[in-house]
Amino acid sequence: MASNTFGTLFAVTTFGESHGPAIGCVIDGCPPGIDIHEDDFRADLDRRATGKSRHTSQRHEEDAIEILSGVFEGKTTGTPIALLVRNTDQRSRDYAKIAEQFRPAHADYTYWKKYGIRDPRGGGRSSARETTMRVAAAVIAKKWLAQRGIVVRGHLSQLGEHVPAAFDWGAVEDNPFFWPDAAMVPTLETYMDALRKSGDSVGARVRVVAHNVPAGWGEPIYGKLDGDLAAALMSINAVKGVEIGDGFAAAGQRGTEHRDEMTPQGFLSNHAGGILGGISTGQDLVCSIALKPTSSLRLPGRSVDVHGNAIEVVTTGRHDPCVGIRATPIAEAMVALVLIDHALRHRAQCGDVGEVVPTIPSAVST
Repeated sequence: MASNTFGTLFAVTTFGESHGPAIGCVIDGCPPGIDIHEDDFRADLDRRATGKSRHTSQRHEEDAIEILSGVFEGKTTGTPIALLVRNTDQRSRDYAKIAEQFRPAHADYTYWKKYGIRDPRGGGRSSARETTMRVAAAVIAKKWLAQRGIVVRGHLSQLGEHVPAAFDWGAVEDNPFFWPDAAMVPTLETYMDALRKSGDSVGARVRVVAHNVPAGWGEPIYGKLDGDLAAALMSINAVKGVEIGDGFAAAGQRGTEHRDEMTPQGFLSNHAGGILGGISTGQDLVCSIALKPTSSLRLPGRSVDVHGNAIEVVTTGRHDPCVGIRATPIAEAMVALVLIDHALRHRAQCGDVGEVVPTIPSAVST
């Protein structure tokens, strides 16, 4: 399999490269009757876009969505939806010097070994540019979920050695870092300015929470909700780790601490992140991703070329000093796409089950 499609009933296929003429996606299995217009995509695509602050790549793309099919008179028809975004600000000349070089920590070498050929311009298919279409597809998923009261939102929870000292969802959309602690933003600005001037990069962590997910979504063995979330989130370029709930912190916990005790009044905690046995509990669904530092650096690094010769690589062009800064809407998108797919799968198999009692209320919202 070429593996450019994810999802079972709500299936999304993306196509295109960073410096090609366009990128796009086809969404198959979308429920009919959803109100969708081209302007609906603007907010989330702007949140993901480069060039919105000095702390990201200065590539300026219009990211204007063209709806080619699957929507009639502003409503989805149930047929495949084709979305297209034309690339308008490529600078392919920036990659001429590395056309026969392998950048350390990049996908250059692995693409070369797999296909015997690669597009060196901006990383081709391995570029974060590809995630534009995931975010676009998730605009439709988020709208469908929101109609059922389900809200997916995220924030940056670590930038290098910095973690929030306080937490306020209201602060997240008011700064270029998606940071939940407004008082720390000036510190992050200074930190990123110094990092950018040094030519180096840094990693980050993003946390996503889905509120009001019903209990019962997911499969017991293969197709676990957390398993599909992990695969979807790990598919994002630069992600090197995924956690559900407490994640790796569970390794240091006692069973009496980690278990989420239940009372008739509700769960007392949510260490499991809203999933037990691969199936949602009805609590907030909580997951996090760790993103590696940007691998395209203007600081010299040792590598080899396509002929096997030792070389020194210096990457020029426009790059994010921290890819995690723009990753929040991308991580939200992957969670939303998994949730709509599991919702449709659950409805297909268990739509006739009806109400099951008791319903244990969620713990305090995360």
